[in-house]
Amino acid sequence: MIIKQLQLGVDEVFCYILACEDSRESVIIDPCGDEGKLLAFIQELQLNLLFIINTHCHPDHTCGNKAIKEETEAQIVRHEADELFLQDETAKEYFSRQGFYPSPPADKIVFDGDHLIFGNYILRIIHTPGHSPGSICLYVDGHLFTGDTLFVGAAGRVDLPGGDFSTLLESLAGKIAVLPDETTIWPGHNYGYTVTSTVKREKSENPYLGGKW
Repeated sequence: MIIKQLQLGVDEVFCYILACEDSRESVIIDPCGDEGKLLAFIQELQLNLLFIINTHCHPDHTCGNKAIKEETEAQIVRHEADELFLQDETAKEYFSRQGFYPSPPADKIVFDGDHLIFGNYILRIIHTPGHSPGSICLYVDGHLFTGDTLFVGAAGRVDLPGGDFSTLLESLAGKIAVLPDETTIWPGHNYGYTVTSTVKREKSENPYLGGKW
């Protein structure tokens, strides 16, 4: 599997492109600005982009959705809880003030345990609410893309609309800590001392995942 980690946008979000080496089918996770760079990379590798997946609905992770969709016709994928949350008037007002280009509605709604297929790979949706109601992590072939649910050495903030600390801790303990220790963690921001980690290391060193909070 091809995995490309790109730190992009004004908030320096980690965007990921995953692709099958054989079929060239691919997905993009959290297009967060600098769409020209993303599209150039997709074109350079001759990828067929199937899905634009948002780990959560915050505009710093979704502001590239419209441009990427218009250029590639890929489907925007989001968890139902975040799609519904975006209809809340308080949430809409708050996020509209962030200065990012708004995302179109999702083309495909997903739930916990759903799967997306690209080429030879099956990507599993893991619902991990807490940072937002519909936050998801994405598991494929021993790799976990955590968005703003889990960082290297830290966890997502819960002081934004839709955030809840107890719910976040439940997600971390019940959905991520139970994964195989060797699972590679790919976070949504470069907030740690490395750009990736493992479940084993985070259980040992991260107070949010290690139950030391």
